[in-house]
Amino acid sequence: MKNDQFRVLFLEDEPTIREVLKEYMIISNYHVTEADNGDSAILLLDNNTYDIAVLDIMVPGASGLDVLSHIKDHYPHTATIMLTALEDEKTQVDAFNRYADDYVIKPVSPIILLKRIETILRRTKQNSLKPQASFGLTFEEEAYQAYYNSEPLSLTLSEYLLLLTLYKEPNRVFNREQLILRVYNEDYIGNDRIIDAHIKNLRKKLPVSCIKTVIGIGYQFDKEGMSNEAHT
Repeated sequence: MKNDQFRVLFLEDEPTIREVLKEYMIISNYHVTEADNGDSAILLLDNNTYDIAVLDIMVPGASGLDVLSHIKDHYPHTATIMLTALEDEKTQVDAFNRYADDYVIKPVSPIILLKRIETILRRTKQNSLKPQASFGLTFEEEAYQAYYNSEPLSLTLSEYLLLLTLYKEPNRVFNREQLILRVYNEDYIGNDRIIDAHIKNLRKKLPVSCIKTVIGIGYQFDKEGMSNEAHT
């Protein structure tokens, strides 16, 4: 996703700081909406969609922390960076307790702020763009986490890797040795029947039937089985 597709809400009451940082964001191709008080920032949030909000804390009207709470209560997909001259630990802890994504002390280099924005947007957008499977099965590969209908599945690492391997190549039947290589690389020494135990546990944990036994060969991801259960 290019920067010009990202919308930034920038709350800052000091005109010089606001103008300088805004110009750097615009030069970096962000679409920036500015606010000079907390009340107008909340109004903008309630009438527009933003990817990230950069919030000064000490502003007229609602404080930046109040705006942060409003975002997390109503627009949790909007990332947040607190931008403030307050260095005390209590304020920083308060901000992170309200789920701020970052906390930047002023004065701040515009380049550093842009890097913070870029890093947070990359992380949040990667999480929101998880590969989607049909019928509710999704994977967050960086976190080694599988979901069904957005609910996390409680899988061991071996179970997760086994399920992901089968899911990624649904038209392929894997034998036990191939699955061992995918899950353990070449580090596993032992009986290949360990795969059968993992499959048994996976079937207990998955809310739908999506692993098919191919007699005499091994296992395959069962798209039709998932489809049938999803429509019952």
